[in-house]
Amino acid sequence: MNDEIPKPDYLLFASEADFQLAVDRLLEQPGRELRIFDPDAAALRLNSPARIAQLEAFLRGSRTRRVQLVVHHTEHLTNRCPRMMNLLKLFNHAIQINRTHEEIRSLQDAFMVLDAGHYVRRPLAGHFRGGIGLHDENEAQAMRSRFQEIWSASFPGVSSTTVGL
Repeated sequence: MNDEIPKPDYLLFASEADFQLAVDRLLEQPGRELRIFDPDAAALRLNSPARIAQLEAFLRGSRTRRVQLVVHHTEHLTNRCPRMMNLLKLFNHAIQINRTHEEIRSLQDAFMVLDAGHYVRRPLAGHFRGGIGLHDENEAQAMRSRFQEIWSASFPGVSSTTVGL
């Protein structure tokens, strides 16, 4: 029986293409809870059929899987990501999208953390330089805790239903 714990694996990226590969690699990992913080989520390609298929496959993998996304600004999601809005309708029980309160809108990094073991991080959301860490429980747990602080300073920002006249 091999109960060997995988060694942490790190990879730096410095281009949009490499960032997208890092996100793909993160979404290939087994996990239950995907937490994402990004000022506007534009870099995440949430209207790309391939990215939506990845997220849908993640959510269909288990009824207990969840995606939590926090953004400063919701306009990109609501106006330019109809595929993500459709996924939100299909999985409204499993996806939550929040918007930050004004007092933390100066945060300019971006990250994704899967459970407490894997992450993708960009220190400045406006740039595609950053890194991916797999099987790094120390750093991923710290990022998960930071996400919880951001989540606590946010409110429901995007709904799966349209309300209005």
